[in-house]
Amino acid sequence: MSKRSRRPGREAIKQQRKARKQAQRQLRDKQKAQGLEAPSSATIANHKCPCKTKEEEAEMRLDAVSAQLKAYRSVLPVLLKRLGKITDPRNPRKIKHKLTVLIIYGILCFAFQMASRREATREMTKPMFMDNLRLLFPEIESLPHHDTLARLLGQIDVSELGKAHADMIDHLIRNKKFCRYLIKGAYPIAIDGTQKFKRTEIWDAECLERKARTGKNEQGADGVPEDENKQYYVYVLEANLTFHNGMVIPLFSEILSYSEGDNEKDKQDCEQRAFHRLAKRLKQRFPRLSIMVLLDGLYANGPIMERCRQYKWDYMIVLKDDSLPSVWEEAGKLLTLDQANRYRHKWANRLQRFEWVNDIDYRYRCPKTGKEKKIPVHVAFCSECWEEIATGSTEVVTKTARHVWISSRPLDARTMHERCNLGGRHRWGIEEGILVEKHQGYVYEHCFSYDWKVMSGYHYLMRIGHALNVLARYTHALGKHIRELGVRGLIALVRSTIAAPWIDADKLRQIAVGPCQLRLE
Repeated sequence: MSKRSRRPGREAIKQQRKARKQAQRQLRDKQKAQGLEAPSSATIANHKCPCKTKEEEAEMRLDAVSAQLKAYRSVLPVLLKRLGKITDPRNPRKIKHKLTVLIIYGILCFAFQMASRREATREMTKPMFMDNLRLLFPEIESLPHHDTLARLLGQIDVSELGKAHADMIDHLIRNKKFCRYLIKGAYPIAIDGTQKFKRTEIWDAECLERKARTGKNEQGADGVPEDENKQYYVYVLEANLTFHNGMVIPLFSEILSYSEGDNEKDKQDCEQRAFHRLAKRLKQRFPRLSIMVLLDGLYANGPIMERCRQYKWDYMIVLKDDSLPSVWEEAGKLLTLDQANRYRHKWANRLQRFEWVNDIDYRYRCPKTGKEKKIPVHVAFCSECWEEIATGSTEVVTKTARHVWISSRPLDARTMHERCNLGGRHRWGIEEGILVEKHQGYVYEHCFSYDWKVMSGYHYLMRIGHALNVLARYTHALGKHIRELGVRGLIALVRSTIAAPWIDADKLRQIAVGPCQLRLE
């Protein structure tokens, strides 16, 4: 005789769900009474299309396209001016498409989230799409085959695309578009590395190389596991403006390459080596800009902190448990001696307890000279707790977390919230930005070409296209459409509207010649 199932029935599951929602509501009310408020999770509207007629839908599409394209056009003059300085190596007698037209076409392919070169060629050269795009962007006289853009990227200096990207952001900085999101007057820039893609065959001499195991432990005749295979991959170090309101704007990319490694010591290029190259580029492009660098625990070492001090950059670096043991030891001793460096704070739905230790002498040996150097560091500790409803029950459980950072500047109670919560904690913004580029329409992990130079050029174009969409997403005019459709839904709406006869030519011309002012929320 079989045992009776202990699995709850349909009605029991409904009652559990109802009780859990009620428990969550009670917990929110309790937290609100205590001055705590859980961060709201933004979700798109869950209802039918609010438009009742085709005319209303056409008006809605016109408003969305107008707001999106005006955000693009607000920075287009700066881009066109900078792109016009790129040397065109092509034969003037055989040129059909201007260099600036080809580059803008490539940027728009990523802004409209075309998944491949073939899709861009197929979709953007349709007669309706071409006609509407020419009306919106009079600079585009005709659209080429995407292979034409690939050939151009193989001939020009693609690093100039990164410089054009930086000029576009510099234009916005000079116009004080981001003043409300600064941290003590500094621009927070997060830097992190990520893999772009990998292959099992070496397709270019610049690929990085590694060995990958399949999980077996059998040994070959030479003592090397037979299942150990070589992988050839592309790795990129990214730098993004990372503001505490959630706006994460792509800024710089440093693509790691085999030739940048130490061939004498048989060492490949790595994140820390690439950091110094990227930092040099950043300093050269923004020599006087006040910057706060946000880094993860990989960068908690003497040479990188010394580089930031040399450039007069502020920084907040994650300190892991197994990093800088001398700093951990001294910080632990000083915390027990000085009980004054304590501060309690309420942030969102969390109760936080901050502790800090200033002026710890961190000693390290310079890798170039072998001499011992000393850097003063300041360590911030954040212990926090919050309550939430346990999964699958109505029980209230208390969660805890701890965060530790190395600060370039002395700490006190007045600066802890801004430096830690609004600065150091928002380093995760670059990780979310990279995930968006990988999984939400920008095909970050698609190489677009097996020519290293062309692949790099497409990467720079993708980052510019993403930056345009981020700027448009945070404008006042698009706020209601984002809440209704979401970011990807809005881009799909704009793309489908341009691809169909929703808007007449006169209105499209008005969008193209109308005033374009970027007003961020």
